[in-house]
Amino acid sequence: MNLKILNKTDTELEMELAGETHTLLNLLKSTLLEDDAVEIASYDIRYLGISEPVMYVRTSGVDPIQAVRSALAKVTAMCDEFKAVFLEQANI
Repeated sequence: MNLKILNKTDTELEMELAGETHTLLNLLKSTLLEDDAVEIASYDIRYLGISEPVMYVRTSGVDPIQAVRSALAKVTAMCDEFKAVFLEQANI
């Protein structure tokens, strides 16, 4: 994955995530939207298979980088929980 910050202000962030698909971007978008400080979280893949996806985040006075970091921490915790449950069940 290659990440490129296209635009960053105090409340907005636009980033390109080369090599990613709907799988990661939809999860990140959904998790961001659970945060009350996030006003908008969306992404666009203009031409599937040709162009790179771009994610846009707008917050209400919170640093958008911090909002993304918080969302990524939640996603990591969900994955860790799933991994633990799966490994516990797989050992049966």
